[in-house]
Amino acid sequence: MFALKLTRIGNSVGVVLPKEALAKLGVEKGDVVYLTDAPDSAMTLSAYDPKVARQLALGEEVMDEFRDTFRALAK
Repeated sequence: MFALKLTRIGNSVGVVLPKEALAKLGVEKGDVVYLTDAPDSAMTLSAYDPKVARQLALGEEVMDEFRDTFRALAK
């Protein structure tokens, strides 16, 4: 667990993440992270975008369903 301090950044409030947290998330300066709702009124910070993950899953389903068609088209 990391204790994070809120700090003023211009007219906003921000959080500075320690380099250990950045490494664990697999992100660096300029990357986008997502703050999502979790059970029990908690929130989760991650480099994972649930919308993109769902789109990728749907794409994989289509590729699995039409695998033979894609192979024929690739020739």
